[in-house]
Amino acid sequence: MTSGFPVRDTAQGAVFEARVHPRAKRTEVLRVLDGRLKIALASPPVDGRANQELVRFLAEMFGVPRSSVCILAGEQGRNKRIAVAQRTAAQIAEALDRVLNG
Repeated sequence: MTSGFPVRDTAQGAVFEARVHPRAKRTEVLRVLDGRLKIALASPPVDGRANQELVRFLAEMFGVPRSSVCILAGEQGRNKRIAVAQRTAAQIAEALDRVLNG
């Protein structure tokens, strides 16, 4: 399991914290920092495009439909709380390990 990455099971699915950085060269997971998943987003934070890109990226990474990824808090900021339905905390941590460790 990814050290320092708290993800928990809830009724809404696996929930974790993320910090996003819009207007990056490409969309990618950078690392886990201060208990948050740090994600670079290629989209700008205009008209919800960065949030849409985040949902698309996470859905692809975790193998779920976009409708299964929900931003619970932080839609207007960089710090976000995210729920992924249809996945457990262990599945999220395992997928994240694959992404970060190749």
